[in-house]
Amino acid sequence: MDPKLLDILVCPICKGPLVYDKPRQELICKPDRLAFAVRDGIPVMLEDEARKLPPDEEVNA
Repeated sequence: MDPKLLDILVCPICKGPLVYDKPRQELICKPDRLAFAVRDGIPVMLEDEARKLPPDEEVNA
């Protein structure tokens, strides 16, 4: 994931910052507890395709 891209990407719902979880290839929005997949280096920033993080899942990114 290009660090420059990470600097400009925000959560499409709350417009907050995202954290890159490299092992899972996901961009995490901590406040909304959503994980957006990164496929072939391209973030999929669609709310309908985001994975909801369960309450017990820790965000280590």
